[in-house]
Amino acid sequence: MSPTATPRSELSRTRLPAAVTFAATEAAPADQATVRRSNLALVLQTVRTYGPWSRARIAGDTGLTKATVSSLVSDLIQRRLIREGEIERGGAGRPGQLVGLDNTSALFLGLEINVDYIAGVMTDLTGVALARQRLPIDVRGLGPAGTLARTAELVATLLAEAADAEAISVNVAIPGLIDIEHGILAYAPNLEWRDVDVTGTLRRLLTMPRTRIGLDNEANMAAVAEYAAGSAAGVRDLVVITGEVGIGSGVLAAGELLRGTSGFFGEVGHMAIGAPDALCGCGRRGCWEAVVGLAAILRAIADPDDELQDPALDLSTRLQEIEHRADAGDQRTLAGLTTVATGLGLGASILANIFNPEVIVFGGYFAALSRFLEVPLRNEMYPRVIAPDGGGCRIEFSTLGFEAAALGGAHAGIHWVMADPSLVEIPAARSPADSA
Repeated sequence: MSPTATPRSELSRTRLPAAVTFAATEAAPADQATVRRSNLALVLQTVRTYGPWSRARIAGDTGLTKATVSSLVSDLIQRRLIREGEIERGGAGRPGQLVGLDNTSALFLGLEINVDYIAGVMTDLTGVALARQRLPIDVRGLGPAGTLARTAELVATLLAEAADAEAISVNVAIPGLIDIEHGILAYAPNLEWRDVDVTGTLRRLLTMPRTRIGLDNEANMAAVAEYAAGSAAGVRDLVVITGEVGIGSGVLAAGELLRGTSGFFGEVGHMAIGAPDALCGCGRRGCWEAVVGLAAILRAIADPDDELQDPALDLSTRLQEIEHRADAGDQRTLAGLTTVATGLGLGASILANIFNPEVIVFGGYFAALSRFLEVPLRNEMYPRVIAPDGGGCRIEFSTLGFEAAALGGAHAGIHWVMADPSLVEIPAARSPADSA
């Protein structure tokens, strides 16, 4: 479909949230190449914000000269990030050809590896999900080599329908301590992985030399997804609490994703606020996730031989069975849900007191069981927040499902391109034999 113009009266409705700041950069003198990179990003972000736009309008909105805009647009077209569309009609002066985002050529993949599943989401440059898949597998049993091999197969499956499009980035989300710079998982207690070269291994398995492969903590990527596409989209002071076997947290403060000194920020599941005798997957006792994590709720409501304890059974199916039991009035299930919700509210109150966010979003299994957790969670959390009216913090439950972290990985790739389009290589010219 050809791009069409967006009337100026509708611009406020089409403007996207400001980009998340993923890492601070040091100021440096702006040489010619730096200025061009900055201007490429400015033009691409303008097109993304306003929709299809003429070169003259881009020049007017950015303050760049028409000649500069024409050069930058040509560059972005070569990189297959924008494309030409219709001729603009009805305006004063000479009609101009509209340019809009190319949503057919560039693909962005996000992957999540968790205890009992791997998930993948593929989007175009506009953030629209084109394909998604979640596979229940025993990650601990397979180990790093087997799991990453299955992950590479998942990438191939997602890209199978891509036709002429190219994967610009693949971002992997894992619950654990991540060395982001080197793409290494330092430690993931619930996966029982240590010092795994995730990006290096995937780079060898995927043989996609032009594709950027990155690694980040799963809660960070869930926070990116909520900011970009969730119920809290555009909220710049945001806490996301993920609910799986482990409990993690991604935090945005003034639009910046917090990482900590060594990049190991967000391990809130190991706050020592649980029962002193509760054993955590990290080997310590009294951790928050030992009393509110998925394993805790399953222990509370199901015996070891219950089907709910079977890791081969898809998590969504197990959660549906929990809902069924709760709806049927099973007292053990209802008591377990209340206990978890109360513990969840206690931990959330601590985070609200520390960060004073606008929104706390609960994801993962917390969202799936929200109608049983919300009231006791609120009743525990808000009285413990010292600021009046909960400090203005509201509670929401994620609408993005268990693919939130994978979706965040895809959006992180889009942000990377929007921040510096020059990082996307210009494809080599195709020979007649290539198109035959």
